[in-house]
Amino acid sequence: MFDVLATAVDYTKWNIFLVVLLLVFGLFLILAGIFTAYFGSGKSRTIGVALLVVGLVVGLLVGYLYAMGDFGSKDGSLADLLIQSLLVIVAAVIGALVAIGIFLVAIMKS
Repeated sequence: MFDVLATAVDYTKWNIFLVVLLLVFGLFLILAGIFTAYFGSGKSRTIGVALLVVGLVVGLLVGYLYAMGDFGSKDGSLADLLIQSLLVIVAAVIGALVAIGIFLVAIMKS
């Protein structure tokens, strides 16, 4: 496929971006659902279970579609993608914690 300037567009990179985005979305829905279902009461517990189920469905569906090759995984494996997704999450958390730490030090010193 070509873009406006008639240069080749690599949709595989966008597909991987979309898959990682959806896997991270599913993972955090699962974590939020577990947290809400465990610590919530009444309606909150029901919402937590719903978040957990939606997170599982999203994660499993994306993983299945990626493994079947619908997301441009002709040469990549699902295990590689999951490892890459977890590394992205870890890197984002470390970067956010460092940035928050620098922010707090700067605020407390002033």
